[in-house]
Amino acid sequence: MTIKLYNTKTRKKEVFEPINPGHASMYVCGPTVYERAHLGNARPVLVFDILYRLLRHEYGAENVKYVRNFTDVDDKINARAAQTGRPISEITDETIGWFLDDMGALGALPPTDAPRATAYIGQMIAMIEDLIAKDHAYAAEGHVLFKVRSYTDYGALSGRSVDDMIAGARVEVAPYKEDPMDFVLWKPSSDDLPGWDSPWGKGRPGWHIECSAMAYELLGSAFDIHGGGNDLTFPHHENEIAQSKCAGHDFANVWMHNEMLQVEGKKMSKSLGNFFTVRDLLDQGVPGEVIRFVVLSTHYRKPMDWTEKKREEAEKTLRKWRELTDGVTPASEPLSQVLDPLRDDLNTHGAIAELQQLALAGDAPNLLASAHALGFLTNEMGAWAETGPADGADVSRLHDIARWFAAARKKAMETKDFSTIDDYKAQLSAAGIDVKMSKDGVDLEPNAKFDSGLLWKIERDVEAEL
Repeated sequence: MTIKLYNTKTRKKEVFEPINPGHASMYVCGPTVYERAHLGNARPVLVFDILYRLLRHEYGAENVKYVRNFTDVDDKINARAAQTGRPISEITDETIGWFLDDMGALGALPPTDAPRATAYIGQMIAMIEDLIAKDHAYAAEGHVLFKVRSYTDYGALSGRSVDDMIAGARVEVAPYKEDPMDFVLWKPSSDDLPGWDSPWGKGRPGWHIECSAMAYELLGSAFDIHGGGNDLTFPHHENEIAQSKCAGHDFANVWMHNEMLQVEGKKMSKSLGNFFTVRDLLDQGVPGEVIRFVVLSTHYRKPMDWTEKKREEAEKTLRKWRELTDGVTPASEPLSQVLDPLRDDLNTHGAIAELQQLALAGDAPNLLASAHALGFLTNEMGAWAETGPADGADVSRLHDIARWFAAARKKAMETKDFSTIDDYKAQLSAAGIDVKMSKDGVDLEPNAKFDSGLLWKIERDVEAEL
């Protein structure tokens, strides 16, 4: 079947034709590993997970290669190490583990390769030497810089001219630069920073050369798809293209970029108080499958708005789907009516709408098989839904929390400090649980707004108090 993908480079949807017929290759920029992944970081992971699944379905899993890197050498990592006093390797190892756990909780398949930048320093140095030999780069004061004006097509991806970018972009104007737009391929390292021996002295790579070198090493001179968030279009992807092309590589045929994330209609930021990580959501009892559903409900080239209403609707929908398909044997293949929207530039919104129609028709076998194609209704993702709202297991858990609550209330009456009790009453109310207190104790009763997912968070908090 024909797959069409929107190519940022040409600004139009194109029929996807692999360089190597019957095989597909894809590189997606991964995280810089110094802190927990937020929901915006998860969006490209889930978007390109869908593309990876689709390509595997079309060409066979053994014929699809998917590379997603880890940037484990970066000034932000250095700053975090200096701030915490922890070794850099300890920070990066821990953060990579967090990332893999969190993305796994969202149902993302592991890529075929997940290279760390620090394992490819030799390849980066070799590419830089090649660029110098071809007069596309120069050494200056321990740095190596790429000559932007030596690549005549610079700016084609982002649709800007070099002169316009100089006027509007915030670029470092260092005295060793021949041109303000020249960017760093290699930078010197002091004794307290990570560094590797090179022809230009001890130093470390610039961010852009890392992806070019890893993509070339793992996918070759030419590969099919390069993906990432649209915040990477300039300068990162623009610079990747320039240095790779000037090194003699064809590089990527198709460039795909997902739009950014909002929270309740506003940009997610720490200053607005609406910043949260994937782990924050998981720890609050939001199931990974629900997060996945909300993210994929919006087409990847449109801004995505995370809202509490969407979360609630996603959980209700998935519960209904799981109830309908419980104990059902899936059909042998996902339906074309679900796959066809995905083949049309990853229209996950359209595919989910088709799944809804299957659910409404009561077609459980086809719903199950087709949902699997999008990473939904898998056994691995279903633990959260094994118990329905306020079933026997939930009631048992409520009894345990009620016993703790009664003891905490007794203590509060002695100390006259009711802050903890008031806090848990608010949490229980938000979870759809009525709190009834009397001289005989505490009763917790689920109401129509009961949310089993939020109950898990309260239970964990109570266990921490014990």
